[in-house]
Amino acid sequence: MSYIQENINWYVVYTRPRWEKKIATLLDNRGIENYLPLNKVVKQWSDRKKIVQEPLFKGYLFIKIAEKEKWDVKLVDGILNYVHWLGKPAVVKESDIKNIKKFLQEFDNVQVVDKSLQKGDEVIVQQGIMMNYKGIVLEVLHNKAIVNIDSMGIKLNATFDINKLETV
Repeated sequence: MSYIQENINWYVVYTRPRWEKKIATLLDNRGIENYLPLNKVVKQWSDRKKIVQEPLFKGYLFIKIAEKEKWDVKLVDGILNYVHWLGKPAVVKESDIKNIKKFLQEFDNVQVVDKSLQKGDEVIVQQGIMMNYKGIVLEVLHNKAIVNIDSMGIKLNATFDINKLETV
């Protein structure tokens, strides 16, 4: 008899606003592995300061579950839906979860910054035939950027997916 290894992955779910900790407790009670990255933040009140733990990604929670059981999680009160990528629930790499855990162990008061490009940003192309070329962002249109690349004494303007660009 051959055994097929279950396909267990990390996924991201949307939660009701400010329900992240409550949902993590509900999932723990059901025996579902989850990870809620908590950020240590100093809060100032009029009479005191206090260190509190807030979710790093507000409205999101990571869950690790078998492929065949992933839809049962949507029945948990407070979970709204999966985060989707290309029409399917997005799978998060184990290494990404470990990196978040390591980062939060080392640093307090971490801020999540949106990777958004601005006109005038210097970028490096990360993929494709123009890989490793540097350029200047001329315009940003949704998930595309028009980049001016100065090469061989001529200026080239090309449109790239912003996920294939990295700011310098």
